[in-house]
Formats: sequence, C-alpha cells, structure tokens
Amino acid sequence: MNKIAIIGFGEAGQAFVEGWGAGRNFKIAAFDIKTDSNDPSISTAKWQDYKTAGITGYATIAEALDNADAILSLVTADQANAAAISAAKHLAPMAFFFDGNSCAPDTKKKSAQAINKAGGRYIDMAIVAPVHPALHKVPVLLSSEFVEAAQDIVEQLDLSAKHIKGPVGTASAIKMTRSVMMKGLEALMIECVLAGRKAGVEDIVLESLEATYPGFGWKDRAAYMFERVMTHGIRRAAEMREVAITVDDLDLNGSMAHATVDWHQRIGDLGLDTSGFENKNYQELADTLLKRLGC
Repeated sequence: MNKIAIIGFGEAGQAFVEGWGAGRNFKIAAFDIKTDSNDPSISTAKWQDYKTAGITGYATIAEALDNADAILSLVTADQANAAAISAAKHLAPMAFFFDGNSCAPDTKKKSAQAINKAGGRYIDMAIVAPVHPALHKVPVLLSSEFVEAAQDIVEQLDLSAKHIKGPVGTASAIKMTRSVMMKGLEALMIECVLAGRKAGVEDIVLESLEATYPGFGWKDRAAYMFERVMTHGIRRAAEMREVAITVDDLDLNGSMAHATVDWHQRIGDLGLDTSGFENKNYQELADTLLKRLGC
C-alpha cells in the first residue's frame, strides 16, 4: 500500500494518524467537509488540523482519493452513506473502503452497494472502544467478503482488527447493539445525576450505587460520561439514531435508543465550550448543565 485517504478528519481520524506516527511507510491524504465551511474560522481550523498532523489535506474528495489504495471513512453517522456515495465516484480500481462509521447494518449495506458497484471493495468496520488512548490500535471489528483480501493492508496499518464472519452489517450489528447499553448508560447517568443534584442527594445516590456495584467508580465515571456527552453530544445523537433504526429494523420497539437520542441531542445543542471540562468533577459539570438547561 502506498497511500491511504481519510474521509472526515475529526477526533477519530486524527487519532489514527497520531498512532501511525511520522515513521509510517505510506502516504496519508485527508478530506473533511469542514474545509468548505462558510465560516472561515471552521475552515481555517480544519486546514490547521491537517498541518498539525503532518498530512496532506485536500479541498475536494476527488483529490484526496486520487490513487489511494485504501480509504478510511470516519465521518458522522448521518453523513456516512453520503460520504460513500461521493467516494464511489472517485475510487481507484479495487481500492478498499473501510467504513468505520457508527451506522445501522442496513445503512452499511447501502454504502457497500455504492462502493462495490463502482469497482471498490467495501469493508464494514466497527470501532468498539474510545480512540483515546489506544489511537490506531483501538479494537475494531471487520465484516465483508473482502476482509481476507485486505489482510496485508490491515497489517500495514497495524490495526487491532478482528474478522467477524458474516456479510456487511455483521460488525455494525455488534457495534449498534453494544451502543444501546454504552450510550444509553451515559444518558441514564446524566438524568440520574442531574435529578439527584437538583434534589440535593446526588452524592448519596452515587455512593449507594457504588455499594451495589462495587468497583465501577460511579463518581469518576459520572464526570467522564458528562464530559463526553457535553463534548460529543451531536455526534453521539447521530449514532444513536442509527442504533434506534437497528433496533426498529429488528421489529423491536427501540424506545430506550430513541430516548437516548433525546438526551445526547439536547445536550449537544447547547454548543458548550468544553475546554477544561475533563478536569472538573461530576458536580461541577452537573451544575454547568443545569444552568444552561435553565433548570
């Protein structure tokens, strides 16, 4: 492999590049729609991200994908299928397309049709842990008829990948089902702590939960979950909409997934400046949210 192109250069894309380091033996190109933003500050910041990472960013997806042996798509869930359709127009013959977005299996299947029809080779890639601190070694699941053919590239990218037997959508089914619990737990934590904080009993409630489920570290976990949702609420809401679609497509009433969307979206819509939030405790973060929510 001589070149990989990354579509979407946010937290995940930057983490993979950081992990590969300056000693990598392949070129990296990137494209992010924020470079075309009408807001100069957003566009300038994204071009700076490319420079800071030491890679080549491009103004168009066609330029980024030119002669790329592999493409890694890491956009928001609501843009994943659109990114695949756009990429399909500019693929090098037989290029591998790793779709690492958090999407419902049916969404992945639609994207696979676009990529494979254009002569590419689509791989459903599910990222099943935070990209920090693992970076490019974050655990991923791969499913597709092309996984074995992509083994050399997987090894060159030094991915911590597990081949899940089954067609496109199998890896994402695991990711989506897992997110019912993981993102749902974040929403439950926020509702529980905010209610407890307003009632003046949050400390006692979390101590009680620690006694019932020892070793979880409820107070530290609460702070971490608050910070994550306050920072990434919009992206998490988009992912949870795909989770809800997954559950609904299985003829189940995905009421928990839909409710989780509401909390993530509500907090994400606040547009909080989260710099420094990682150093605050759960009570400080809860107070910040309550104030902004008008509670």
